[in-house]
Amino acid sequence: MQYRYITMGITKTANFTEEQNELAVLAKAIGHPARIAIIQHLIKVDSCVCGDIVNELPLAQPTVSQHLKELKNAGLIKGNFEGNAICYCLNEEGFAKIKVFFESINGYLENQKKQCC
Repeated sequence: MQYRYITMGITKTANFTEEQNELAVLAKAIGHPARIAIIQHLIKVDSCVCGDIVNELPLAQPTVSQHLKELKNAGLIKGNFEGNAICYCLNEEGFAKIKVFFESINGYLENQKKQCC
């Protein structure tokens, strides 16, 4: 899966691992409340959604489209054409990477024997 790295110049992202860069792209994609709302809506409906996402958000169509584009570019959602509409659903691969990252943090916190700081 190809990710766009737009937050830092190539010389700075080159100093980090591919995993770190991928996680940063994923974190940036979910770092906006509208994108969280889109993800929550896709979870709630539990199926591919065609066109009614705009009705769920207090945003204009172009703004919703931009947020969908960011989520898709990060690999968190998939979009398929069905007739004139694009249908969206969650992309398990992107969320699997986030899950592994947070599981590693959770494992550390559960196994921490002493308080830090």
